[in-house]
Amino acid sequence: MSVDKIVRWFMPKEERFHELLALDTKNLVKAARLFKEIAELTSLEERRVKAIVLKGIEHDGDGITRQIFEALNSTFITPLDREDIRSIAMDIDDILDYLEGVAQYLILFELSESPTVLRQFAEILVAMTEAIDHATGLVWDLSNEKKIGDAIVRISELENQADLLYNGVIADLFKGKRDPVEILKWKEVYQGLEDACDTCKDYTHILGNVVVKNA
Repeated sequence: MSVDKIVRWFMPKEERFHELLALDTKNLVKAARLFKEIAELTSLEERRVKAIVLKGIEHDGDGITRQIFEALNSTFITPLDREDIRSIAMDIDDILDYLEGVAQYLILFELSESPTVLRQFAEILVAMTEAIDHATGLVWDLSNEKKIGDAIVRISELENQADLLYNGVIADLFKGKRDPVEILKWKEVYQGLEDACDTCKDYTHILGNVVVKNA
């Protein structure tokens, strides 16, 4: 093997990671938008059908995550810190898992209602994942530092909204005379959504680290 070929082998494969992470974040947005549709439905059967589709999207996400890890294992020099890329992929995977998990709760618990808070959480998660997709596409050019910062602030604001929603709905669940089983069912649903929003916020810490390390 010539010296030139050896050098090219060890050069950063930026396009490879750029492409994979773009696929990953766009798949996440697709999942969040589908979850929003599920949240807006009032037919358990229709929810069941769309939950199957969402499971397929989650499966696609698992495949992309595996490709990212394989790329990390086969690339000597990475365009961003190796652990940052790994953390990015894991957080995206976790958010997707929460979305799919909550959809499954709605089916398993036979919850056909579409409360306002459920729809609001879904809207927040769509906005958060869209901001994640946008910001992740900017990290390859750190002259976009301000735009990345704006996206981080936006996600933080949305997470604060989600916290207020969660605290309010949990308080409401335990007011008055409600069926304890129904309380527990909805608590699981809202906890999963809160966890998804928290992980979106955690994701911004990774992006912030990337900016600082590469400034």
